[in-house]
Amino acid sequence: MKRLLLPLVAFFFCSFALTAQTAEEIIANYIENTGGKAKWEALTGVKMSAKLNMQGMELPLSMIRLKDGRQFSSATFQGMEIKQEVYDGTDLWSTNFQSMKAEKSDAESTENFKANVGLDFPDPFLNYASKGYKVELLGKETIEGSETFKIKLTKKPIKVDGVETENVDFYYFDAESFVPLVVESEIKSGPAKGMVSQSKFSDYQEVNGLMFPFSLFNGAKGQPGGQTITMTAIELNPQVEAALFTFPAGN
Repeated sequence: MKRLLLPLVAFFFCSFALTAQTAEEIIANYIENTGGKAKWEALTGVKMSAKLNMQGMELPLSMIRLKDGRQFSSATFQGMEIKQEVYDGTDLWSTNFQSMKAEKSDAESTENFKANVGLDFPDPFLNYASKGYKVELLGKETIEGSETFKIKLTKKPIKVDGVETENVDFYYFDAESFVPLVVESEIKSGPAKGMVSQSKFSDYQEVNGLMFPFSLFNGAKGQPGGQTITMTAIELNPQVEAALFTFPAGN
């Protein structure tokens, strides 16, 4: 019996080793399944048109992300344009919801953004090691009925109230398709400090050979509210006017 048991045990562990996934393999599968490394590296920009549903209101939304770090998000409400997290290569700014005027971000937020500019485009996992990022597989978890791999992504530190702070995101990759379903991270500042920011991704569709989620939900984990973004169109490598990102004169 002992002679039979040892080969069975050895077979079990060998089989497990063959089916086990490492963090590096999961990321490689993700990049490959969503279009491949070469296509992601060739991407110079993404322009997204969407509908933003927030507390029952539906607003048209436009988002632009470029390889050089410039970015732009704009929603239209009652005929007024509201811009958020706009970066023109020098300044990071947003529209103040109260005054409806453009305001530059504080020095620390701008410094944090510039320190990481371009690193997360088009995806933080693309060539992550050369960016100084680290990945760690924390195991499997079931998220809303789907089996996922939980990956810890450690990026470059940021400053919070002048103190260098760890910058970590937790990704939950679908165990079959290897696409991210959920991303979580601790909110470091502001009224929601200490809560967990949660983003959910679904309805992946192909756009010129690359896969993008066409439905996104953003909110605080375990809290009511949040907002849903539904993509209506995605354009790759768009021609974009520089004026879209420029901080308005006279503000």
